[in-house]
Amino acid sequence: MTARPAKPPTPRRARSQPAPMRPPRRLGSPGGASAPQRLYARAKRAWDRPLTAYYLILGGSALITVLGLVMVFSASQIQALQSGLASTYYFRKQLVAAVLGTGLLLAASRMPVRLHRTLAYPLLIVSVFLMCLVQVPGIGQEVNGNQNWIHLGGPFQLQPSEFAKLALVLWGADLLARKGDKKLLTQWKHLLVPLVPVTLLLLALIMLGGDMGTALIIAAVLFGLLWLVGAPTRLFTGVLVAALTAAALLVTSSANRMSRLRCIGATDPGPDDQCWQAVHGIYALASGGWFGSGLGASMEKWGQLPEPHTDFIFAVTGEELGLAGTLSVLALFAALGYAGIRVAGRTEEPFVRYAAGGVTTWIIAQAVINVGAVLGLLPIAGVPLPLFSYGGSALLPTMFAVGLLIAFARSDPAARAALAVRQPALWQRTSRGGLAGVLRKGSAPGRKREKTMRRRAGRPPSGER
Repeated sequence: MTARPAKPPTPRRARSQPAPMRPPRRLGSPGGASAPQRLYARAKRAWDRPLTAYYLILGGSALITVLGLVMVFSASQIQALQSGLASTYYFRKQLVAAVLGTGLLLAASRMPVRLHRTLAYPLLIVSVFLMCLVQVPGIGQEVNGNQNWIHLGGPFQLQPSEFAKLALVLWGADLLARKGDKKLLTQWKHLLVPLVPVTLLLLALIMLGGDMGTALIIAAVLFGLLWLVGAPTRLFTGVLVAALTAAALLVTSSANRMSRLRCIGATDPGPDDQCWQAVHGIYALASGGWFGSGLGASMEKWGQLPEPHTDFIFAVTGEELGLAGTLSVLALFAALGYAGIRVAGRTEEPFVRYAAGGVTTWIIAQAVINVGAVLGLLPIAGVPLPLFSYGGSALLPTMFAVGLLIAFARSDPAARAALAVRQPALWQRTSRGGLAGVLRKGSAPGRKREKTMRRRAGRPPSGER
């Protein structure tokens, strides 16, 4: 027998020898993500977090209000001095309204949804009653041709139609939510009655005072509610055609409204200076350039531009802060509108959906009407820029409505969980055992570690923050 030749031993890799490393991939290679792609993915993750709408509403409304205070102070000084008042007269009144509005905002943001629904009917009844008082001689007061004010004594006045916007949003949302629970919204009569008749009552009371701008916003809120509830296209179109027909009749029956309609796109004041305000608003925007003439350096507010601190404050903003300032204001309103739509679209509760959509429709429609008039794209309707223009009667209900949006954004389960995680540890411990308990238990490392592990175990995934 012949012996088989032995196989050569196979070399063994030393245990300490590391595995060969692959060369790092270059950015932009087919297998890896480039820097812009990674940045986009990171931004998308941050944008999809549950607290995005909450922070957009809170931060956007705060920035608009603060910037509005600055511009009211700048735009109203000459107007106040020409009226024999202190230069800070309008600013101080607006500051008081902003402080009161902040209290309303905080109260609304902390109220449960059930309490918001409870306020719907009382607020609607009070608004209708006050708008009826406006038409009583000796109680109602006329301002700039519109009798929509009630004199409260001293320098304070109240415009009830501003509170009617909030009342219609809350009452309409509660009405549609209750009908939806009873499966009645599939019938057209339950979609329209009593929502449309009550809205027509509000419109009639407002138009008795001649304020068509506010009437347009009330009509926009009605269409927003019908759209959110899923009204059939034929029904929605029919109501829209009826509203446009009524608006056309109201415009053609008034020489003042027809003159405002003719001033769309005007570049010359025209005969009898009918388009004086519209043209000088364009002058103010055009002279601002990219970055404006500087805060307080507007020339149009020196008696050339009527209502520089109310209806045409956006024009003064363009003159003093330039295109950069006006685009910043528009971006803040766009962020606020997006956050409101996001809150309405992600909730499962019908009342929250309708109320959030109604508030968003109200604020964005009013902003579009105001800015469109300043730009010469729409007729001058005499409505203030929400949260920005001077006027306490407009600021108070608007800030309460923003508080509603904040409350709705907080009511989302994922947002509640994220807010609970982001609460300071001291606040969590204080709410459980008081500050004395924190000081007493702070020296126990084992208990501190146990609380830390428990808090980490209760955290949602990183995408929920």
